[in-house]
Amino acid sequence: MGTGMQQLSVALWLFLSAVTPLCVKHISPEKIDPLVYEEQQLWVSGVKGKENTYRIPLPYTPKGRLQAFAEARKASSRDAGQKFIAMRRSTGPSTSVPAGATWSPTRFIVDDGQDPDGLNLGSLVVDEEKGLIILVYSLHFHTTKAAGTMMVVSDTDGLSWSRPRNISGQIGVQPFSPGPGFGIQKKNSPKKFVNVLHSNGTWPLTIYRSKPKGFESKQRTLLSHIPTCIMNRMQIFNPSPNQPVEMTDGSIIVNVRNQNYYHCRCRIVVRSLDGGLTLPIDQLYFDYTLVDPAVAAGALQKDGVLYFTNPAHEYYRINLTLRWSTTHGQVWENKTVRIWGGPSGYSSMTSLNSCSVEDSKFIYVIYEKGLKNYYETISFVKIHLFGGKDGM
Repeated sequence: MGTGMQQLSVALWLFLSAVTPLCVKHISPEKIDPLVYEEQQLWVSGVKGKENTYRIPLPYTPKGRLQAFAEARKASSRDAGQKFIAMRRSTGPSTSVPAGATWSPTRFIVDDGQDPDGLNLGSLVVDEEKGLIILVYSLHFHTTKAAGTMMVVSDTDGLSWSRPRNISGQIGVQPFSPGPGFGIQKKNSPKKFVNVLHSNGTWPLTIYRSKPKGFESKQRTLLSHIPTCIMNRMQIFNPSPNQPVEMTDGSIIVNVRNQNYYHCRCRIVVRSLDGGLTLPIDQLYFDYTLVDPAVAAGALQKDGVLYFTNPAHEYYRINLTLRWSTTHGQVWENKTVRIWGGPSGYSSMTSLNSCSVEDSKFIYVIYEKGLKNYYETISFVKIHLFGGKDGM
């Protein structure tokens, strides 16, 4: 992919957000010892008879079934062009088949036809109370001609989907890129969806708070930013793909791609202390530990621990690495886990939170992986958080 606008669409692997746990655990740092437990390919680009390139991942639903989504680019690896939204459902868990062990065949839930600047996969939100999966994507983001933000909804755990609905009237007609990543449904009051989008210049980072059926209100929060008319120039403040995470204290941390390397080749982090009502500039900082080549990254909070994945390199999309913090990201543990040392791109994470002993042990990562180019495959990884040790 290359530059920022190109990479915007690529890594929208939507790893769906985790369900609210009924039991809340807090893990001692010394007990965390992540281990890559198993891995399998979900999609391979350029296979004869298949789509040219698969990019951008995400899974999980309120009913406890992992699901994976990706852009299936029909003719080339370019961000602009004709695409499908592809999905696969895990056929586990069951008494004999663990979650993520087996998957259904690929099916396409959205088709943009022969549009020269078609869809770009955006973000995924789960309404845990109503059992809805809400998938948001953009149209014509790169040409900005008749740009639109679209939504499809499933109330059957991903087995069937509604027809696409244009929600630009609810959120505005600016050329938003809704993701990549997943939105969140807050666990603490007010219990509303929080979805963070970025635009191509006017409003670089925007939080939308919506009603349960998705973006039915126009409530939005803008990140104060350095005014500029030259967003594509290096060293300019230009936050783009991001991942919001609700922490155990109810605050929202948004981990943001630093598109033009403003201030550092690392991640931008901004924190909302009031449930997304504001994104104060004094709560924005640059996380020097999270070295980053400007890419969409994964973030997940599970049992009081914040996990983060990205290609940990200043210049190249290589070395996909898992980090974790027990201090809401203020300090990251010195130990890391290398998931893949070679070419690697966008990543996203999820977990199953049934409060079972089995689900408390694992998180799931989906990421772009290759031998020569990071977009050769989309891979699914199951990670044991305690290194196979018994007990918690």
